[in-house]
Amino acid sequence: MKRILVILCFCICIFGFSQSKVTSIEAVVIKDQSDPRALEILKKVNQQFSDNSPKTLDSYSYKSYEKISLDIDEDSITQYRQFFENAELFRKKREKDSLNNVTARKIFSKSKLFLWERAQEFLYSKKYGEKINILDNRISGLKQPIYEMIALQQSNRDQIPTQLKQENRGLYRFFLTDTIEIEGRKNFVIRFREVNYKNPDKKRKYNGAIYIDTNTYGIKKIENFSKNKNDGIITSTWVFFNNKWFLSHETVKLKMSNMVMQEENQDDPVHKHEKNKKQSFGTYAFLTSRYFDYRSPAENDKKDFKGYTFSVKNIDGKTLDQFRTDPLTERERNTYKTIDSLGKIYNIDRKARVVSGLLLNGQIKAGIVDFAVDEIVNYNLYEGFRVGLKAKLNENFNPYFSPDYTFAYGFKDDKWKYRIGLDIKTTLEKDSYFRIDYYDDVTASGEFYRRLWNFKMRTANYGNNLNNDRYYHYRGGSVSYLNDVTNGLTLVFAARTNLEEAMFDYSFRNRGSSFNNFNTLLTLKYSPNSTNIMTPQGKSLIDQKYPELYFNYEQSYKALSGDFNYTRFDALFVHNFKTMLGTTGFRLYGGMVIGDAPIWKNFTMNGLASPRRDFNFNLTSFLGFATLEGGKYYNDRFVAYYFTHKLPWYFKSFGQNISSFDFVLRGTIGNMKHPEYHQFKFKPLDHLYQEVGLEWNNFLSTYFNLGLFYRVGYYTTPNFKQNFAVQFKLKLLEF
Repeated sequence: MKRILVILCFCICIFGFSQSKVTSIEAVVIKDQSDPRALEILKKVNQQFSDNSPKTLDSYSYKSYEKISLDIDEDSITQYRQFFENAELFRKKREKDSLNNVTARKIFSKSKLFLWERAQEFLYSKKYGEKINILDNRISGLKQPIYEMIALQQSNRDQIPTQLKQENRGLYRFFLTDTIEIEGRKNFVIRFREVNYKNPDKKRKYNGAIYIDTNTYGIKKIENFSKNKNDGIITSTWVFFNNKWFLSHETVKLKMSNMVMQEENQDDPVHKHEKNKKQSFGTYAFLTSRYFDYRSPAENDKKDFKGYTFSVKNIDGKTLDQFRTDPLTERERNTYKTIDSLGKIYNIDRKARVVSGLLLNGQIKAGIVDFAVDEIVNYNLYEGFRVGLKAKLNENFNPYFSPDYTFAYGFKDDKWKYRIGLDIKTTLEKDSYFRIDYYDDVTASGEFYRRLWNFKMRTANYGNNLNNDRYYHYRGGSVSYLNDVTNGLTLVFAARTNLEEAMFDYSFRNRGSSFNNFNTLLTLKYSPNSTNIMTPQGKSLIDQKYPELYFNYEQSYKALSGDFNYTRFDALFVHNFKTMLGTTGFRLYGGMVIGDAPIWKNFTMNGLASPRRDFNFNLTSFLGFATLEGGKYYNDRFVAYYFTHKLPWYFKSFGQNISSFDFVLRGTIGNMKHPEYHQFKFKPLDHLYQEVGLEWNNFLSTYFNLGLFYRVGYYTTPNFKQNFAVQFKLKLLEF
């Protein structure tokens, strides 16, 4: 299973290109700076990339066939078989090795360890956008596909390759070395190496080469070598079709590990005192992709673009013969037989679904039940440690009806909470369902609505209430309807009736702390550039792309015993963009309450700091402020911003990871129209609150970012410790 996940990682970072015979035009002196001529050519490549892209055409279509495997190097297969068939060796090894090691070695003697084939069709129309049909798919060892896996896309298909991106220019050194002719067209040859490539004596002089068409400045080829010979090569090739550059061929060979085979002589009286014979065999991940059947203009119909970005036509592999550019070898045919049988023995299907659900959606699938991992344990200042379990019957129970139940217990407040609900789907072609639920729970006052946030965003906001004890209790029921209007637009409408009560010393306009609230809530998410796929479990996000807009409109009514008649808005806009100065990301968000509403329907300002500690240390929060005290400030209207800029400067500290720095600026301002309505201790935040910070990405080559933040401006105090905070963020959460 670990090997399958490794293959997933390398599938989404393909660059490279095949070798061509070149003619050197002049000697190149290797310096720790790029050749200005090479940089000028790359600048023109970036400028012309959009014009050279197939997406400037009115329409096109083409197909692809891809094959991914894990195997021994082809040059070593015969030798490996001979070594494996040495009965004396494996009589001993079977006694010593684990079952998994022996099984893997047996597999390599006759077949590959892993094989995955996929055929796709790519459709594009300026009017309707892009549609990708997965025509067929087969993965060794799996009866049912992992849909998020089969929808993985190569990075070089429709965007600038990693080595050429302006924001990565500081990671490489580029040198113009040659001009050659490929397929009748003249090309510049620009060779490159990584900035940390300091000792070329025992390694290659270059990491790779880029072949640029001298006429159009389109990319013809890229090849990317490993630092050490025989560790791998990644290659890509484009073809000039209809005056545009289409991806035509990709190959990957990456070394994953070494298997050391040792022949022992203890039982051989003749060779007893000789040294044991050792031989090493490298295991490699291989990828071959072929693109073909280009058509432009293409006869695309509106109905061809219906649904999400990805559509799955077949998953059983029975039609793959129609798309294979070469027939399967005997070794590849044996792979399906061998690994499929092992899949049944070791239940690979179930394990793969568990891992994929955990990583992508934060769920653990067990038969007909899905368990949400983010409900298992949490911590906040009111409940202390909160443990719980959320179980939802999935599509294996019924494709249209999905009941769920959640219960939780807070150790500090010593109370049980629960929720019971039912989803009723109206179609299996997209996310469209009614939901009814009944609940009895608590939540923090003034929360920014997070409905339709994905798992990564929710996880990034995990620590938002570690220092906020202003919670309220709510009990009631709701009816809602969710519909994906388009691939990028989701709408949810809900009607709710609740009994709500403050769990702290509070009174609203001398009327107490408990109220009835009947309201409706309209939620919108607009993410036009993200890619999704429909699976039996529902819609799954394949690639989150910006910009994104989240919007909530809540209206309370004095009907059905409701005590309020307020209007509440909040909105979040997320975007990032790249320039020659680096990558800039920002979040703009805010909200407003019109009319009378209790404090929990106003806005807390997402403070993460604690006034009770001398040192502020917290986890990052999607909307939080590292130096702002939690639960201290409330507004009925506010705006806020979160800017981050990745500096285009890269360095190594320890280990293998490249580190960089992000500059961060956060700020917020708002007001409270009638603070006297709320009888409890708080302050409106009516001046601009700002903090600046510096994040060290891949801190000491770990997968964490270390952030140092300092409060500036109006709310700065003479106490340094109050103004200063340290934050940790898991690298995987990204921007």
